[in-house]
Amino acid sequence: MSHKATVWALDQRSIKGTTKIVLWHLCDRYNPEHGCFPSQELLAYDCQVSRSGLNNHLSRLEKCGLMRRERRIDPITKRQMSTRYILGFEEGFTPVPSAAAAGNPAEIASSEEKPCPNIGHGQLGEEPFANNALGCATVEKPCPDFAHGAVSRKQADPCPENEQSRVQNLDTNLVREPLREPVKEEEEDAAARDADFSRFFVELLSALGFPANATLPAWWQGWPARTHVRRWIDDLGLSQKRIVATAKETRRDHPEPPDGPKALDRFMERAVQHDAQVAIATAKGQKARRRRKREDAPRLSDDEKAAFYAKMVNADGFLPVSAINNSIRDLMLVRGLVTPERLRMRGVR
Repeated sequence: MSHKATVWALDQRSIKGTTKIVLWHLCDRYNPEHGCFPSQELLAYDCQVSRSGLNNHLSRLEKCGLMRRERRIDPITKRQMSTRYILGFEEGFTPVPSAAAAGNPAEIASSEEKPCPNIGHGQLGEEPFANNALGCATVEKPCPDFAHGAVSRKQADPCPENEQSRVQNLDTNLVREPLREPVKEEEEDAAARDADFSRFFVELLSALGFPANATLPAWWQGWPARTHVRRWIDDLGLSQKRIVATAKETRRDHPEPPDGPKALDRFMERAVQHDAQVAIATAKGQKARRRRKREDAPRLSDDEKAAFYAKMVNADGFLPVSAINNSIRDLMLVRGLVTPERLRMRGVR
C-alpha cells in the first residue's frame, strides 16, 4: 500500500463512480518497490463488481490515460501470470496507443490491438518475451502454443469474442446476495401492522370529536395525516393508548376538533414531558421508600438480644471473643439464660 498512490487516485477528476473505486483499489495494492499486480479475482472482490464489469472499468482507465496493463508470462512454465498494472504516476509511464492517438479515429483504429482468431488474443507474429521482473516493456498475449490453456470453459481454443479480456462475461463476484421477494410471513406482518394502525387512527378521530361518517378536513385526509401521526409514535415514543388519552384531554379546553394533526404537536410534546417527569418522580419515590424501609427497620429488644446471644454461648460452635460485650453478658446473666461457668468456658469475661 502506498499513501502517495491512493492520494493520487483520489485527485483524479476525469473519472467517477465505480471506475474511480477500481483505480483507488489498484493504488491501494501498489507496492513502491515491486509495483501493482493483483489478480482479477482479488480486484473484483475488493471493488464488489463482476469480472466482466471490472474489465470494462480497466479499459476505461486505459482510455483515460491513467493506467496501462502489461500481461506477464512465466519464462519457465510459459504460463500466464497476474497482469502488471502500471499507474499514471509511476516514472516512465506511457499511456496506451489509443489514448495517445485521441482525436484521430484512423490512428486509433491502426494502433489498437485486435484479437486474432488463430491465438485468441493479440496480433500474429509477436515474439514471446520472458518476464524480466517488473520492468518488462513488452509481454506476450495468451496463446495455446505456450500451454496457457483456453480462456473459455466451453471451447478448447481461446475465444476471440471476448477481445482483450481473458475471461467470459460471467458474474463471478461472490459478495452480492441474490435478490429475493418478500416472504409471505413478512407481507402478512406488514398487513397486520397497517390494519392495527388504521383502527387506531379511527379511534383517534373519534376521540377528537369527528363523527364516524363525517367528511374530514383536508389536513386529516390521505397519507400525510397518517404519516404525521406516526411521528408521534416513532419520534416521540408515545403509545397509541397515550395518544388517544391526550387527544381526549385536549377536548376539555378546545371543544372543536383541530383542523389537522399539526395542531396537536404541542400537546403530544407536553405529554412526553409529563410522562418523563412522572417517571423520574416515581423512581425517586421508590428509592426514598426503600431508604426509609432500611432506616426504619425494627430494632431488637433486650430480651431478644439476650436470647439470641445465649443460644450462641450454650451451643458448641465457634464463638468469637469479641461477639459478646459486657452489656450483652449482663443481660444474659440477669435473665438466667447462661451461667458464669459457661461464660468462662466459652472465654467470655
